[in-house]
Amino acid sequence: MSAGTARPPTVGAPAPPAQGGTAPPGTASHGLLARLRTRTARTRLGTLAGAVVLAVLLWRLGTGAFLDGLRRIDGPALLAALGIGLVTTVFSAWRWALVARGLRIRLPLGSAVADYYRALFLNAALPGGVLGDVHRAVRHGRSAGDLGRGVRAVVLERTAGQLALFAAGAVVLLTAPSPVRDGVRHAAPLVGLAALGTCAVVLALRMNRAPSRRGRALRGVLAEAREGLLSRRNAPGVLVSSAVVLAGYVAMFVLAARVVGADASVTELLPLAVLALLAMGLPLNVGGWGPREGVTAWAFGAAGLGAGRGLAVAVVYGVLSLVASLPGAAVLVARWYTGLRTGSRSTASPGARKGAYPRPSPSAVPAVSAVPPSEVNREKYAPKESARLASSSFPFSAEPSEGRPMTPESV
Repeated sequence: MSAGTARPPTVGAPAPPAQGGTAPPGTASHGLLARLRTRTARTRLGTLAGAVVLAVLLWRLGTGAFLDGLRRIDGPALLAALGIGLVTTVFSAWRWALVARGLRIRLPLGSAVADYYRALFLNAALPGGVLGDVHRAVRHGRSAGDLGRGVRAVVLERTAGQLALFAAGAVVLLTAPSPVRDGVRHAAPLVGLAALGTCAVVLALRMNRAPSRRGRALRGVLAEAREGLLSRRNAPGVLVSSAVVLAGYVAMFVLAARVVGADASVTELLPLAVLALLAMGLPLNVGGWGPREGVTAWAFGAAGLGAGRGLAVAVVYGVLSLVASLPGAAVLVARWYTGLRTGSRSTASPGARKGAYPRPSPSAVPAVSAVPPSEVNREKYAPKESARLASSSFPFSAEPSEGRPMTPESV
């Protein structure tokens, strides 16, 4: 073979590395990055982060704050938590029903309350803190016959609650004395200017860009958000329900502080409660535990109330929230039992088996004893007229029967 002739590639030889030092898409690093982008991986990382926060708190403050908070919970506190949870759940379900009505999906208030209770229990019992909301979104969408709208209704309902928390929290943190008031006041103008600049850039880009499928989808989502949250029919109810729900969360936090023995006033506890609620919205928790305890311990320590007491308040708040969601466990068990009974009843019915038909009653069976056996056999086993016609090669080639003349009617 001459020197100018290229040698054929050897079968099974490794491919040369890509130019520029970058790994080809099929390498292990690319697969690892792809797996880290999945929702399951993000949920596990968030759970791991929450567990790390709890481990650091236990290492720094010890288990005394946890045990002290648990020992102070009594019967009246549990009953008060159940009452507060009932109010917040009913108003949250009402907000969900309003948003669903704005998206033209039927959702009765009773079903909304039951599904919301079950979602709260699953959020508190499962890692991630959002699996209950995902379950109620998918279930409602399937029952309504429109999975997309069902999911968007839950997303808009949760967005309304978060927007109410952000708006009220900004007002409280800017006005009430708190460890972060000075920092919030310094950062608020910068954040406002950054938000306005971002909106201006996005608007300019959209005005100079030709309409696309993604743009039309975004406009559809914004139209649904306006109809579900900001319409004249829904906006008052969404605003009132969000205010009541937020007040219920703050009342639960104040109750937890009173159970622990914190003698601070409600005005002093209000900004600390807002910080704890904002920390609960972070997707880095184990069933809601993690950032809430860390932020509450830091906020109480910065306010001069003691980091250990803040950790105990967060622990009691978590226990009271779990107790307030326990009716959701009853809803889960009741619907599971109802599904089992429905399945067993359908299996036991004669018509549930494939090819089985209900046996007719004796009164419904026609009497055939008066008919001679020969006529019965001839009528039962004789070929049908339609079968003879179908087997013929021509449509009008049937033969006359019983001596009658051939007519179109006989054919």
